Amino acid sequence: MVKEVIVLAGGLGTRLRNAVPDLPKCMAPVAGRPFLFYVINYLRSQGIEKFIFSLGYRHEVIEEYLNEQFPTLNYECTVEEEPLGTGGAIQLACTKTTEENVLITNGDTIFKIHIDELATVHYKNTADATLGLKPMTDFDRYGIVEINEKNAITSFQEKQFCKQGNINGGVYLLNVKALLNTKWPGKFAFEKDFLETQKFRLFGSVQDKYFIDIGIPEDYCKAQAEFAKPVLNLKAIDKSWTIFIDRDGVINHEKKEDYIKNWDEFRFYEGIKEAFQVLNKKFGKIVVVSNQRGVGRELMTETDLHNIHQYMTKEIVTAGGRIDKIYYCTSTDNKHPNRKPNPGMAFLAKADYPGIDLNKSIMIGNKLSDMRFGRNAGIYTIFVATTNPDTAFPHIDIDNRFGSLPDFVKAL
Repeated sequence: MVKEVIVLAGGLGTRLRNAVPDLPKCMAPVAGRPFLFYVINYLRSQGIEKFIFSLGYRHEVIEEYLNEQFPTLNYECTVEEEPLGTGGAIQLACTKTTEENVLITNGDTIFKIHIDELATVHYKNTADATLGLKPMTDFDRYGIVEINEKNAITSFQEKQFCKQGNINGGVYLLNVKALLNTKWPGKFAFEKDFLETQKFRLFGSVQDKYFIDIGIPEDYCKAQAEFAKPVLNLKAIDKSWTIFIDRDGVINHEKKEDYIKNWDEFRFYEGIKEAFQVLNKKFGKIVVVSNQRGVGRELMTETDLHNIHQYMTKEIVTAGGRIDKIYYCTSTDNKHPNRKPNPGMAFLAKADYPGIDLNKSIMIGNKLSDMRFGRNAGIYTIFVATTNPDTAFPHIDIDNRFGSLPDFVKAL
């Protein structure tokens, strides 16, 4: 499984200069957030856990954004003191890698391929590099990449009008040693000098998935509409929707600066069991997602946690409600991919229940970390003011606010 990515984000963004003055391309605002936000969270949805950002122009803007908005992301940065070309940038970033193979992508492009399919082609063929290829029709701004029946790349064609063909989608799986064990100048072009020389074992994975390159002004304008999330309409909720619910402070009273360590300490909020009756009828899936660092800190055991969840679920089911699955993260490491606000538990649920549509899902929680978990997973967010009533609203990470979970249910 691919766990590590290099995100190339050092470009000058000259083609976007009229629309987005004085910003790196990946920081161009799209539907209210820098485009890099969507790049990061798409990659996390594909199992990426470590990020290496290759920076150059206005690198301090990106570093400040990552520090403020993604403090729990596992990442490092490399900075080009002068432009090194794509090859030089990748070569520098590869000095930070820990895996034998690393994904390469661009900070101003999203190609929503299945990375595991790319990896299957790569590992099966012991490739030096495997390219994600996007089928297109009637185009002239991209070159064509040709492959044979064994997925080996046979040629790269120059840009010209093409009725139908596969283009380089700008996503590569690279064997790090294949690059670093070859002597390169400090500045070179990865595409021309590494890929197109045909001196390496190159393969392609053709995937007809969503593709957008905001470095092109018309695509940048298109992205504003395509990435904008419609306003949450509670009356439109039906069985095709999923609800994610935090536990402590939403379902049960939480212990301030402490943990619910056993069932004797667990107390439902008033009206919760009745609320789950309604949720049972309204939502196709009901999922609980909870940080449980008390286990990681050895203040309680995982068996204690299982007992709490067993009794909690039993009482909810007895009252006519339902919980389909409970996900929890016991890690004390804030950068663990499954610890909120990191969205890993949402992606685990999506893997277990492929019918879950994250665009038709709601996260309910009592902390901003819950809300950011929802945003990072592409989920609508409902804040309940049970324990943090002073949290500002309106807020960029909150779609709606209620006093409690039962209050939300009444609004349904």
